[in-house]
Amino acid sequence: MNTEALITMVATQGIVASLTGYFFYRVLTTKPKAEPDSYTENDDEVERQPQD
Repeated sequence: MNTEALITMVATQGIVASLTGYFFYRVLTTKPKAEPDSYTENDDEVERQPQD
């Protein structure tokens, strides 16, 4: 393997490993979004009456 190919391979592996590590870090440190509770949103609605 010549020098240019070795440099390209090592650089590519370094970039891929760096990006993988960065996004893995982002996944682990991102705060969860506050999702609405479906039950508390329906508190003011009248319950359905069965159809006769």
